[in-house]
Amino acid sequence: MAANPTPSDIAATNTTQLRVAKYKGGWDLNLKSAGLDDFPYQTQFTEFTGGNLMVQAINAGAIDLASASEIPPIFAIESKASVKIIATLKGPTVGQVVLVPKNSTAKTIADLKGKKVGYVKATTAHYFLIKMLEKVGLTMKDINAIPLSIPDGLSAFRKGELDAWATYGYSIPQAQKEGARVLESAQDILSGNFVIIASPNAIAEPQKKVAIADFLCRLKKAQNWRESNLKQWSKTYASAINVDEGIVYQDAQQGQKQRRQEILPVSDEAIASQQQVADTFFQAGVIPSKVDVKQLWVNSFNEDIAKCQ
Repeated sequence: MAANPTPSDIAATNTTQLRVAKYKGGWDLNLKSAGLDDFPYQTQFTEFTGGNLMVQAINAGAIDLASASEIPPIFAIESKASVKIIATLKGPTVGQVVLVPKNSTAKTIADLKGKKVGYVKATTAHYFLIKMLEKVGLTMKDINAIPLSIPDGLSAFRKGELDAWATYGYSIPQAQKEGARVLESAQDILSGNFVIIASPNAIAEPQKKVAIADFLCRLKKAQNWRESNLKQWSKTYASAINVDEGIVYQDAQQGQKQRRQEILPVSDEAIASQQQVADTFFQAGVIPSKVDVKQLWVNSFNEDIAKCQ
């Protein structure tokens, strides 16, 4: 094997295994739908429910590659986890809101003072709730903030145990079908940046580095396929996650109207965006000390992403 193997070198020996974290109906489904799952190396997909768990898996040496919002890697700095950000996944921010029940009298975020508000801790929902409260002169201490997973949050919301719920994804249309309404959207608060994270050991291993570069290019092409085949993608994805196809397609259309999904190289803009999130968490007392996120980012794959067509 050459010191800097090409994908064809890897195919000849077929010894390289790329261990990839995925969400339900995620990367593996996208790549298969786009006809891009003919990897010239072994690929093992493992399903996770959140970016924080993927960060932990990378730190434990169980995973080579994953994706998350900007937020889990910030906590990785605090825990001294070994993880690097190698690319940005830019996408829409339409499915991120604070919901209130149909019988709620709340008109603005200010009306939530002293109320029970569910949120998903250490996620975009945590961040945008802090920012929304900040805009009306409140903090998390001014509400009865209750950290809940998405399933637990939906259950509590349906039972009337929450006055409001900061959430994201398909839980929103599910709750809206039962009369919930959007109190405020985080569309203009969030950057739309998700990140692709990798194990430093995987980046340092020549064969895996080439495999990661190839995988990123396939992801980029699969994203382009999705954007051009939204109806077909929605049908496949809806079936995989067991959500009504109409809801998935409508959500995808609204998202695409705001911003197409694409994979981008590491940039100063993306680093600055994550730094703003980290500073917000520090000021809100969510993390104990100010952190410099620049240490998380490496541009080792910028050229590969840029030249991928």
